[in-house]
Amino acid sequence: TETGWPIAANPVGLGALPVKYGSPTVAMPGYDVQVLDDAGHPVAAGTLGNIVVKLPLPPGALPTLWQADQRMRESYLMEYPGYYKTSDAGFIDADGYISIMGRTDDIINVAGHRLSTGAMEEVLSGHQDVAECAVLGAADRLKGEVPLGFLVLKSGVNRPPLEIEKEAVQLVRDKIGPVAAFKSAVVVQRLPKTRSGKILRGTIKKIADGQDYKLPATIDDPVILTEITDALKSRGLIAEPG
Repeated sequence: TETGWPIAANPVGLGALPVKYGSPTVAMPGYDVQVLDDAGHPVAAGTLGNIVVKLPLPPGALPTLWQADQRMRESYLMEYPGYYKTSDAGFIDADGYISIMGRTDDIINVAGHRLSTGAMEEVLSGHQDVAECAVLGAADRLKGEVPLGFLVLKSGVNRPPLEIEKEAVQLVRDKIGPVAAFKSAVVVQRLPKTRSGKILRGTIKKIADGQDYKLPATIDDPVILTEITDALKSRGLIAEPG
């Protein structure tokens, strides 16, 4: 991060705290880490929100971006006045343990509920036949957004894709609950990625939403986008334009 030092860790030098799997533990001395809703109000312990650091940042943190003071203010300081925006989404539990659930771009709003696509991906990756997965928010006229899952199967799996898709939907329902409104999963051959390995979630979302998109210059194999489009069409999951 631009702070230059770990914001959260297990302070071994002060006496190690009990480990909670999935959490980097607590905020380090000098960092007042809080969780705010989209309007900038603090949320209750255990509630998903925007992870921020109350200003001023401690000594040693970078005060700005190189030759870009205005971009620093616009990117990190203006949205939540008095706080540094990390662009991470997560929660802090009653013991002060911080859990990062994804980037704020990965939090979707389903009928007024803020849900982590990262949490859904974690559940889907636990399926015995799934090698890789991605979940994103697809446009929905009634709910605003609904989660849509993409599954890449492990080599050698030859079970019917529809059967695996149904199991994946049930798995999210069992682990996260009906509030996730997770009803659609699609088995695909591959996920579109940049040459550095980053999944092109924005492009997949535009395909699902029926929007025009530009071919990303960094895509590893453009043919994958056609595969994604065909898979969505075969399930009737591409939104009508407008």
